[in-house]
Amino acid sequence: MTSSESPPWALRWRSNTLFIIATVAIGLFTDLFLYGLVVPVLPFMLRSRLSIPEDEIQSYVSNLLAAYAAASVVSSVPAGWIADRTNSRQAPFLSGLAALLAATVMLAFGRSIPVLFVARVLQGVSAAVVWTIGLAMILDTVGPENLGKVVGSIFSFISIGELMAPVLGGVLYEKTGYSGVFGVAAGVLGLDFLMRLLLVEKKTAAKYYDRSPSDPQDGQRDPCEDYEAAQSDREERGDRDDDATETDTLLPNKKQEDDDSYKVHHQPNRLVQAFPILICFRSPRLLVGLGLAFVQASLLALFDATIPTEAQSLFGFTSLQAGLLFVALDVPYLVIGPVAGWAVDRYGTKLAAVVGFGYLVPVLILLRLPSDHLLSGANNVILYCALLALNGVGLAIIGSPSVVEASEVVRKYDKANPGLFGKNGPYAQLYGFNSLFFCAGLTVGPLVAGALRDGVGYGNMNLVFAVVAAVTAALSFLFIGGKPRKGIFWRLMRKRSAK
Repeated sequence: MTSSESPPWALRWRSNTLFIIATVAIGLFTDLFLYGLVVPVLPFMLRSRLSIPEDEIQSYVSNLLAAYAAASVVSSVPAGWIADRTNSRQAPFLSGLAALLAATVMLAFGRSIPVLFVARVLQGVSAAVVWTIGLAMILDTVGPENLGKVVGSIFSFISIGELMAPVLGGVLYEKTGYSGVFGVAAGVLGLDFLMRLLLVEKKTAAKYYDRSPSDPQDGQRDPCEDYEAAQSDREERGDRDDDATETDTLLPNKKQEDDDSYKVHHQPNRLVQAFPILICFRSPRLLVGLGLAFVQASLLALFDATIPTEAQSLFGFTSLQAGLLFVALDVPYLVIGPVAGWAVDRYGTKLAAVVGFGYLVPVLILLRLPSDHLLSGANNVILYCALLALNGVGLAIIGSPSVVEASEVVRKYDKANPGLFGKNGPYAQLYGFNSLFFCAGLTVGPLVAGALRDGVGYGNMNLVFAVVAAVTAALSFLFIGGKPRKGIFWRLMRKRSAK
């Protein structure tokens, strides 16, 4: 034992890897769940509690949603900057929950538009904190080699909250009123608070033990040992790859990237010294990686914004029936997400990004078929559900590459420039920017989708987003995971041109 103080109660399981992952997952789940739980209630709240005229309700709802997204965008980078300069990530992680608790109380009892706007802003701030600091804690805990499958599994889990919340919120409000909706919210917040309070970070637990305290009884190894073993295994695979034939242009080229390209050879200016993560933006890999987060969020928002209206116009569905259509979209995400995350860890980010966004091109285009009324009645509904499920597969595949790619680039900068980013590294700042790009996508996606649907129709709207997915796949091929290898195809082309 390296500390003279007695260790905290139940230190081993409170600092256990699975418990830390579960705590972050519950935090992200709570954020999305409470966001979705309240959204279907807002129109009724504005109408019955605040007596807003019917023709102004849609405008107020849109503005309240925009307030949430704007607060998330503005708060993400400062949250990361603060987290990288504190001794523990737990304190700011708890502060995010305090903001969410205050927002929920204000939504439950607020009786004026300004109070509701402040509540939505606090929800946005909380979202920025939990996503930024939560992902940084995950990286601290599992290391970069396991990041893909862990993030994929977490995203699959929190998709349950995104799926359940709107339907549950509508049912609870209809059956029990405000008390049922906010009673469930209070219960979820209580569980989240308890887990965040009990959590002990690995670096804090390491002060009390000679080794980082994973629980030996659950068969888990120490994260530091896992990281070192993974790094050694990566080097061995890199040596073996020197003699391998380069036949797959989608697999990352481990030889081509010189670590010297990540070194900072000049004295950073004051702005970079204050925000050292900015130096990493000279890498096109990081820029494209964050771009993936923007496009991913835009596609998610596309479905959120257009499925209810399209279901109503095509099939005459009620809000509850339209909400159930999201099951077809989210179940593939839930099932395939962990597998897709494992594939990112095993085969690299390039393969997943190119295949995922490339796959989305045809299935997005096919979403125009129900509008063409090739089938009638229930068969057309089944066709729409099947196409949504196919799109859910693509959304699952693109869930992890952005976070993993950005983390890998910044890790290389951190490794090449010891001390530049401080003792905690730049990872919370990175995830702040990732959250910023993601929230920007959530803001832009519905606006563009709504304008296109009204202007050129649902089918052509999806065609535009299919083109965006195709461009993203091409950029992923060129930049994600490094430049593509020149494989057999390129060699054959060179031979033909030589002849």
